[in-house]
Amino acid sequence: MVVKINTDDCVLCGACEDACPQSAIKVTDAIVVDADACVDCGTCVDECPNSAISE
Repeated sequence: MVVKINTDDCVLCGACEDACPQSAIKVTDAIVVDADACVDCGTCVDECPNSAISE
């Protein structure tokens, strides 16, 4: 299962991208999660300062 991003709470800070051990998250003018690369480890959930990511 791929993490869910609440785009209303996400401020595109990039903390999740920096924390992802699989490099499955890319943040530019939007946030994109590569479903094939994501291993649902939850690291991005823990690192998000706005609680915009959930499993």
